[in-house]
Amino acid sequence: MIDSHCHLADKAFDADRDAVIARAHAAGVTTMICIADTLEEGKRCVEIAGQHEGVFATVGVHPHVSSQWTASSGQRLEELLRSSPKTVAVGEVGLDYHYMRSTIDEQQAAFREQLALAKSMELPVIVHCREAVEDVWRIVDDVRPDQLVLHCCTEAWADVARFVERGYLLSFTGIATYANAQTVRDTIAQCPLEHMMIETDAPYLTPEALRAEGGRSMRNEPAYVVEVARGIAAVTGKDIDDIAAITSRNAVEFFRLSP
Repeated sequence: MIDSHCHLADKAFDADRDAVIARAHAAGVTTMICIADTLEEGKRCVEIAGQHEGVFATVGVHPHVSSQWTASSGQRLEELLRSSPKTVAVGEVGLDYHYMRSTIDEQQAAFREQLALAKSMELPVIVHCREAVEDVWRIVDDVRPDQLVLHCCTEAWADVARFVERGYLLSFTGIATYANAQTVRDTIAQCPLEHMMIETDAPYLTPEALRAEGGRSMRNEPAYVVEVARGIAAVTGKDIDDIAAITSRNAVEFFRLSP
């Protein structure tokens, strides 16, 4: 099984990162994609990937920190992407109109430039989209990167079907197991399995079955991606082993990993 999106460089894992990775392997998670939100975090992701078998890295600037994108950021990003053969994608990039921690103009400029770089380097791109699907689509449709996944997809199928029709992927998290997430489950039910990946987004979005009493979320871990697979199996009527196999195959192809 593959966790296609986890933030192993996050400070939440500083005290026991090696143990977290070991628990994931013990749970049958063969591969983890360590996702960066900033260029500095990208350097840490590359280091972590270099230290652990089955861990790969991405580098990108998240929309929350798009205000940090400067004229030199593209060159720095490209250097990091070329720094290790275990760096497999550009991400996490995109648009977030919920928190608005960077302006719309800043977000769109950083997103467009990073999409263009991913296309020029023939790398897949991991996209964050929150309350911004129309602008995400408009920019994606303009730049047309070769490979793209909408990570932590929470949008209605009517809004994201066009991404799948273009050949892109949707990735789902533990949100699929939440009682109030029927829209997500409806999208899962309509998304072809060959266009789907699973992820934890750890340390965030712990699956419902593993949340603490009273609704307080415990820290999520890559080992818990099995609960996401279980949730998708329940929605689709497929066996969990089939979900694990198909989404893992999709991730191997998307990130061009060794089988």
